[in-house]
Order: sequence, then structure tokens, then C-alpha cells
Amino acid sequence: MMRDCEATIGALIEKRSVGFISSIDKNGFPNTKAMLPPVKREGIKTLYWHTNTSSMRIKQYRANPKACVYFCDQRFFRGVMLRGTMEVLENKAIKQEIWQDSFTTYYKEGIDDPDFIIIKFTAQNGRYYSAFSSQDFVVA
Repeated sequence: MMRDCEATIGALIEKRSVGFISSIDKNGFPNTKAMLPPVKREGIKTLYWHTNTSSMRIKQYRANPKACVYFCDQRFFRGVMLRGTMEVLENKAIKQEIWQDSFTTYYKEGIDDPDFIIIKFTAQNGRYYSAFSSQDFVVA
């Protein structure tokens, strides 16, 4: 059993160089993609990434916001799945808050590049796996 869900899962997320996000396609099937770590995190409830406006995933989240994210620690064979919704954010304020100069690698026109967009995941619940045991939890 986890003593402190927020601390345990937060540490797992912070230490990962890759996470996985999933969306639902028009036929109801999950689509999963590896992503760099979230660029912003508010506990384990809210996670933010930057991505391409033109991506298949943006179309899928706009059509169906149900989403899942997964982070795993291969060394110790533990992981966390968070279920919730993904929101596509286009407002300038959040783009400015999250923007880093290194993002020009992906968005040649900088912060105003039309292909630069933010996605915000809001967790509702999850499942943590460690030591050959799983535990469901609700995200407060």
C-alpha cells in the first residue's frame, strides 16, 4: 500500500524521461504515443505537454477528451496509469507560461508557430503497480 499517493506517484513521474499518452480514435480504439515528460505538473492531478496542432492526437482529443497517461520505472518494475480527460489549450497565456527557447527545435516560428499547442491532462483516478501488486486510487 502507498503511504502517500501524491508523493509516491509524483516522484515516479518526475524521474521519467518518457511517458505515454493515449487517446481514442474514431473507431473507439486506444492510440498510445511516447512523449517527453510533462512540461508542467500540478501534483498528480494536472499535467501539461506541448505538441503539434497538426497531430492526429489533437483531432482525437477534440472529438473525445477521454485519455490515459502512463509512467513506468523499468528498473524497479513499477508504474502508474492515470485516467481522465485531455483538453486542447490554444490561449496565448498558457503558451507563454510553458514556452522554452529549446522548443524552436519543434516550432520554427517560435511561440506564435501555428503548429505549437498545449494539451492539459486532468486525472480522475489511477492504478499504481509495484512489488507484484496493483492498487486503485482516486485523484483528489
